[in-house]
Amino acid sequence: MIRAYKFLLRPTVRQEQAFTEMLRDHCSLYNGALQERRDAWRHVSKATVKYGQQSAQLKEIRAFDPERQGRWSFSSQQATLRRLDKAFQAFFRRVKAGDKPGYPRFRGVNWFDTVDFPKDGDGCRWDSTPHHPVTRVRFQGVGHVRVNQHRAVVGHVKTVSVKREGRKWFVVVTAERDRPEPLPATGSVVGIDLGIANFLADSNGDFVPSPRHGRRAAAKLEAAQQALSRFPRRKAKDRTKNHQRAVAKVAQLHGKVRRQRLDHAHKTALGLVRAHDFIAHEDLKIRNMSTAPAPKPDPDRPGAFLPNGAAAKAGLNKSINDAGWGVFLTILHAKAESAGREVIAVDPRNTSRTCPQCGHTAKENRPTQEKFQCVACGHHAHADTVGATNVLRAGLVRRDANPA
Repeated sequence: MIRAYKFLLRPTVRQEQAFTEMLRDHCSLYNGALQERRDAWRHVSKATVKYGQQSAQLKEIRAFDPERQGRWSFSSQQATLRRLDKAFQAFFRRVKAGDKPGYPRFRGVNWFDTVDFPKDGDGCRWDSTPHHPVTRVRFQGVGHVRVNQHRAVVGHVKTVSVKREGRKWFVVVTAERDRPEPLPATGSVVGIDLGIANFLADSNGDFVPSPRHGRRAAAKLEAAQQALSRFPRRKAKDRTKNHQRAVAKVAQLHGKVRRQRLDHAHKTALGLVRAHDFIAHEDLKIRNMSTAPAPKPDPDRPGAFLPNGAAAKAGLNKSINDAGWGVFLTILHAKAESAGREVIAVDPRNTSRTCPQCGHTAKENRPTQEKFQCVACGHHAHADTVGATNVLRAGLVRRDANPA
């Protein structure tokens, strides 16, 4: 089992400058490799450049530019080239599947925030002494950097990454460990229904209110964005002090909302994992649910369009993204795996329109967002509770049909 740990770094001024130069040079390597692939496809009879060919050129690149490329870890530069190769693999996969291709793009310095070190001890060294107040991590070209380690890293360290978030620097450590002892069995099973009005409703009739962190911070974010919009677009090196402070303010507010959302997801998932042996949830296609509606051309007026509900859908999409369902489900699966619990995703179709008493399915069973009233047998309940009950039943059927 592999787990990731994220810690705040405490670099000195010189180390912070070295980190910035590291990101800049790796970004330059990424963009140069992307340009080589584009040129080969366009000008050399649609030739394809692979990762192996570009990795073999690293020795020459480092010798040609020792000040910028030669000072950094060889393995971290290989990891940057692998990142580009994965982007192209995903691009070709989407092309074959008929999805929107999304050709890999050039990265600006402000949009390249992570450098990976594939192996501890190769270009980096995680130096963590148990029960020692000071932990350090060493990076080639930077030195030993202090780490604010708030919990112990359990297992053998596999990879180390340095990441920039706003004005802060973090180290992400992945460690391989033995599977921990599962939590004691509770004998309880539950189905959950994710929503907007309530973040979560379970099959026992309990609700978790939606925190709406993004909406609560909307006024401050709007003011910060307006202050930032008054400055003309400039490169990072040409920004004034006031411009830099405006950028940092926006990043700070977004970072706070993100941390609040993660904290809520962790606590909610932990409560479910501790209380239940089996958890069933809807297999939501969140990306499809939050897409903008397609435009409707007016057949009577060329160049004009009919109303398509884009304004209302934009508000719904904002609420979906603010809820953070995807993050919550990812955390739930990870915690369940560590605790020895079972989590199953089921088809969400008609879960809130099917009566749990008689099985009748109809759109009329749900007259409002919250109310469920079966038109066949008269059963009434909260619509989200009905949905969670049907999700649990579908999950149990799927579990019994596919025994471990």
